[in-house]
Amino acid sequence: MVLGITGGLGCGKSTAASFFAERGFRRLDSDAIVREQVLPSAKVREAVRTRFGEEALHPSGEINRAALGALVFADEAHRLWLEDLTHPGVFDVWRRTMGADPRASWVVEVPLLFEKSLENWFDFTLCVACDPSLQLVRLEQRGLNRALAGQRISTQLPLARKVELSDFVLWNEGSLPFLKSEVDRIVDSPM
Repeated sequence: MVLGITGGLGCGKSTAASFFAERGFRRLDSDAIVREQVLPSAKVREAVRTRFGEEALHPSGEINRAALGALVFADEAHRLWLEDLTHPGVFDVWRRTMGADPRASWVVEVPLLFEKSLENWFDFTLCVACDPSLQLVRLEQRGLNRALAGQRISTQLPLARKVELSDFVLWNEGSLPFLKSEVDRIVDSPM
């Protein structure tokens, strides 16, 4: 089984995915794949340098994710360009990794699952959701100011729409043990 997890920024996708991993699912984090495997590639670094100049790079030549984030979240054309540049690399990692263990159960964190029409990759989709005010508080606790948090949230499909489109929904407004019990309920249910 391959389960795609989506949800809003700060809603708890990674926490839910870690609970699935505790239950034996193999885990893929799309954001981590971008950070650790796609952005460091020479091809992506050169494309970013060509489009944005040295402003998007550290003096070492590595991509400055904070600077790049500021550029792409301020301009939709830049954001879409970066998504088009990075997503093929993410999909390649998915294919190779899942292909190496096709019998495993997989949980894949995909922030833009519905925005990019990726439902066909998954047997089931799950949205982790919470109240928007709690979402903002969590993002502020991560060091993102309210204006930047709102700007980044606005680039995604509204959370209510993700909830409507998902096969399962986990409301993450309670304790971690409660969220874990909800994950257990899904894992233990016949699918």
